[in-house]
Amino acid sequence: MDIAKRLSSFFLDIIETVVVALSIFLVIYLFFLQPHQVKGQSMFPNFHDGEYVLTDKVSYKAGSPQRGDVVVFHAPPAAGCVDGTGCDFIKRIIGVPGDTLVVKDNAFWINDVKLNEPYIPAENYTKEAEFTRNGREITLGPDEYFVVGDNRPHSHDSRAFGPINRNEIVGRAFFRYWPLERVEIIPRVSYGDLSTQVQLQLVR
Repeated sequence: MDIAKRLSSFFLDIIETVVVALSIFLVIYLFFLQPHQVKGQSMFPNFHDGEYVLTDKVSYKAGSPQRGDVVVFHAPPAAGCVDGTGCDFIKRIIGVPGDTLVVKDNAFWINDVKLNEPYIPAENYTKEAEFTRNGREITLGPDEYFVVGDNRPHSHDSRAFGPINRNEIVGRAFFRYWPLERVEIIPRVSYGDLSTQVQLQLVR
């Protein structure tokens, strides 16, 4: 009888531990972090097809998305995802509220300054697409962000479907955890003087 009580207590302890662990996992998953898998080559060479990243869902509740952040967002209707698929994209923010952007000379120009992007190969020219056709100049609204893939020739992004709204952003991809040989904290790109110039322009 004593053995039965001990076994019962043992299994109850295991069940309690599992329930607590699952509860903690669900809280973290729902409110703090979410795993995402990179699908396709739109962010190559910085992100490869099949890699897994953790998305920080908290930071943007206290602060704003920044230029250079790699973000996961719900694809807007104009992106052409199949209804009901829960289509999420991973791209890099290069335009923030108040920016004026244009594609010319195989590059982005933001507030009349050519965007320096050392994280993409020189051969990954930035071409126009439907939304940026014929040198169209775009000024971003208060909650709009311009997002693009690092693999410019093979990315369906804001050049085609336009800016995304802040409420479409799930969070910032901050940690790559698979494959093991590429585990790292995902760096935030700095654009130097461009950021300063943009801030001054927004103040005026």
